[in-house]
Amino acid sequence: MGSRLPWSDSTRAALDRAMRVLGSAPADEAAIRHAAWVARCVGRGDAAPLTPDALTALAATLKQHRIERGTVIFHGGRPVGAVWIVQHGRVELSVGSGRRRTVVGVLRPGDVDGDIQLLLGTPLPYTARALDDTTLLSLTADDFDHLLATSLPIARRWLSSVAQRLAASQMRLLGLLGRTLTAQVARLLLDEVVDGQVPLPQRTLAAMLGVQRPSVNKILKELEREGLVGVRYAAIDILDPEGLAKHAG
Repeated sequence: MGSRLPWSDSTRAALDRAMRVLGSAPADEAAIRHAAWVARCVGRGDAAPLTPDALTALAATLKQHRIERGTVIFHGGRPVGAVWIVQHGRVELSVGSGRRRTVVGVLRPGDVDGDIQLLLGTPLPYTARALDDTTLLSLTADDFDHLLATSLPIARRWLSSVAQRLAASQMRLLGLLGRTLTAQVARLLLDEVVDGQVPLPQRTLAAMLGVQRPSVNKILKELEREGLVGVRYAAIDILDPEGLAKHAG
């Protein structure tokens, strides 16, 4: 895609070690893995850079966009022109096209994307498409720069958000080392669950772990037989989080 990961040297070294332990993925899987890891750095929950109060204060700067279902919001590999904040609806992040298109993440209300790439001057590695009729807020690159330069509280919050996301990414990478594949799959499912399900296809889950899809499929079937998960097309239902947590360690 031409972009570089927003990680420290130690984080990239950890990823290299993890890939050597787990086995490297084919070239197309490497692109999916890259995009999936970047998608996991999206600002959400406690790591979201803007609080509801901050959004209210920025009402005059933020631009609102009403996007029809199925509309492409931005294309992967192109320069980032704005920071995007999901207000209502869901946004799918994917790599590839046609039959080779793979979902690597789903943005939900409150999620923020594009800020790290704007700071680094790198393109996003995935394409964003509205899954529902969606309302988005955006900050242009110029407005984003002006905001960080003129508002110390928001700049501090944004810096903290970026640090939290990159630290969490590094910890996930380090957590790959020394764990069985069953433990890794269980932990990944617990990390990615939203409203009782993981809305990602098995190919993406395998790419995120740097292993072959049949290996992940086998483990998912074992977890399904135990009544911990339900496997369906492009999603995994989490039926017993506590039981899954025991496998995660």
